Amino acid sequence: MTYIEAIIIAIVEGLTEFLPVSSTGHMIITEALLGMKETDFVKAFTVIIQFGAILSVVVLYWRRFLFPPVVGDGRSRWQTLVDFYSRLIVAFIPAAIVGVLLGDFIDSMLGSVTVVAVMLVLGGVFMLFVDRWFNNDDKERPVTYRRAFMIGTFQCIAALLPGTSRSMCTIVGGMQQGLSRKRATEFSFFLAVPTMFGATVKKVYDLVKAGGVEVLTQDNNLMVLLVGNVVAFLVALAAIKFFIHFVAKYGFKAFGWYRIIVGAILLLLPLLGITLKMVG
Repeated sequence: MTYIEAIIIAIVEGLTEFLPVSSTGHMIITEALLGMKETDFVKAFTVIIQFGAILSVVVLYWRRFLFPPVVGDGRSRWQTLVDFYSRLIVAFIPAAIVGVLLGDFIDSMLGSVTVVAVMLVLGGVFMLFVDRWFNNDDKERPVTYRRAFMIGTFQCIAALLPGTSRSMCTIVGGMQQGLSRKRATEFSFFLAVPTMFGATVKKVYDLVKAGGVEVLTQDNNLMVLLVGNVVAFLVALAAIKFFIHFVAKYGFKAFGWYRIIVGAILLLLPLLGITLKMVG
């Protein structure tokens, strides 16, 4: 992987990680457009690059991670902090279980542009109606342990099928549980931190366990990973700020149409004699 390819993919990751359009799907499409080989390092890069994006959440919301607002009478700051992280852990558990048990299946789905295209269209159609089905903006329900677990269960859909979008699944899961768009979106950002950090650690561990340390250390791969993470971090900072403002004002319909258009184009390409896939 060249530095130019890494920067392009990192920009795509930073722009799409927290938007409900599927960052993994867009990276797979980008890699196919660039004609990249489907190597172990490229697969690892697609996952590890997300680490840079999650750092943007920590930087933007560092006060919430260190000093979450006290909820309820008589609670200490320490109790509130423990409560906040306990809910994140509960929400993270379903994805952790799925990642451990079905990791090989998830890896096998990476690289399939057709799967991405189909899920982009189906998810896009769903997003056209999500604001109407789950309109809770006049309510401020808390994120209970039960709601956190259900949101985490929704997140598993994105883990199994590239193109669905982790962000979309967790936000919709939050809204289905009665959270407002803003609260559901923020919790989706928070949940991204342990989820993507865990995915990064697992991918590195799997490579090391399989004797693939040289995959990360050969040539300039470590430097490529560093550059990619820095670019993803910087781009994600801007994308998060845009997303919060846009969703609060306009909702999700625009993202639904975007998904449908992109997915439809990808599905039509084979009919025009254009095959879009990564080089094996």
